Amino acid sequence: MHLPIFPLREIRVEGELKHVTREQVKLIAGHYLQGNFFTVNLVKTREAFQKLPWARNVSVRRRWPNRLEVVIEEHEELARWGNIALVNTHGELFHAASDADLPVFYGPGDGVKEIAEHYGSFNELIKPMTLKVKEMTLTPRRSWQLTTNTGLVIALGREDMEMRLNRFVGVYAKTLASAKGSLTYVDLRYPNGFAVRNPAAVAAWAPKVVKPSTDANKATKDKVKVNKDKSVPAKKAKA
Repeated sequence: MHLPIFPLREIRVEGELKHVTREQVKLIAGHYLQGNFFTVNLVKTREAFQKLPWARNVSVRRRWPNRLEVVIEEHEELARWGNIALVNTHGELFHAASDADLPVFYGPGDGVKEIAEHYGSFNELIKPMTLKVKEMTLTPRRSWQLTTNTGLVIALGREDMEMRLNRFVGVYAKTLASAKGSLTYVDLRYPNGFAVRNPAAVAAWAPKVVKPSTDANKATKDKVKVNKDKSVPAKKAKA
């Protein structure tokens, strides 16, 4: 119940808001803002706004004589964490609905921030190849694997990931980019090189079974017939 003395007459919500709606603000104001300018519980008000799915940080303060100021910092989505949560640009998990086309991260629970930090550098390194990181996987042994928007899988290993990736990008531009077909797998876990898998190249080297033509079959049959005609006739039995 609002007290008649020093009533709150205005609630100002500030921040670059893309997901928090006016309806959500009104609902929280009507339910939690009990009391007047001096008695309203700022802690509970802040906690109420903090529960909004897209709210990352919230601050609430009084502004004399009758205003409450709420500043909301929203999460900025960076990726999906499997199919259970979203990852923001600070490497933090949060639960909200998003229909954006986002990359997917996989890894141990303590690896969210680590994956988010490497995402930008990996994405920047493969940009000259006109590729984008679609999936990133960090194994429990801290081994890295990327999947691009074309389906190319890149195994990076556990150390010197940026150096290995940068070396591959340089070689790709000079040689592999002109190769027939597209790469499906690249293993960069070699100290002085890497291995690639190219289905088109493998198919080109595969042995081909050549079936004999119809004419060849006919010629073979005719040859057999001629040989039969030239056979030695059987001797007549003596009377």
